[in-house]
Amino acid sequence: MEYNTARSIMGMREYGRHVQRMVDHLMTIEDRAKRQEQAQVVIELMGFLNPQLKNIEDYKHKLWDHLFFMSNFKLEVDSPYPIPTKETYKQKPDPLPYPKRKIKYAHLGKNLELVIDKAMVEKDEEKKAGFAHAIAHYMKLAYSNWHKELVQDDAIRNELNAITGGELEFSNTPYIKHRNQNFERDEYRPAGGRWQNNRNNNNNRGGRGPGGGPGGGRNNNNRNFKKRF
Repeated sequence: MEYNTARSIMGMREYGRHVQRMVDHLMTIEDRAKRQEQAQVVIELMGFLNPQLKNIEDYKHKLWDHLFFMSNFKLEVDSPYPIPTKETYKQKPDPLPYPKRKIKYAHLGKNLELVIDKAMVEKDEEKKAGFAHAIAHYMKLAYSNWHKELVQDDAIRNELNAITGGELEFSNTPYIKHRNQNFERDEYRPAGGRWQNNRNNNNNRGGRGPGGGPGGGRNNNNRNFKKRF
């Protein structure tokens, strides 16, 4: 009986013990052409056993990297991708510096601030007007996403003038369809509304009974009818 303590350590457990043994056997094949052919078969098997990897972009590249990792980077075969090394396989990238720039208009975001700075130095009046229209459209869209009511053009114009010192001004009205524009409804109907009136009218007319016959209303002629058991 063979225990797990006596077995070799698997490079990647998600492929299983049998695939690890196949990779170990690849390194014992002396004929390079045959080793290359068998390596391609192992790659196909690894992709079959892990179909979720196909959702990853360029998953074949990842399979070849896993193959070299499982062989401890000792397998000598040709790869359609750059062959990784032991030193660079798990090398961590340099940490990105945390942005320390303070955003002047936090409710509009940093990107709009960059667009405004670019529009301020634009010399072409036509392009400058296009910048102003695009900025006003984005400002109205951002306001519509974060609020439950539509914003007036005068409010957008006043805020844009305050930001740019009056250098950017839009002439057309940016149209934004609000998320609640076509869903205006009353949450609670007042007493005596249309539903209440319809119910009262049905009761006064006698209505219809459970079986479709008369006797469903309050003021009907069968009120004094005695049930027979």
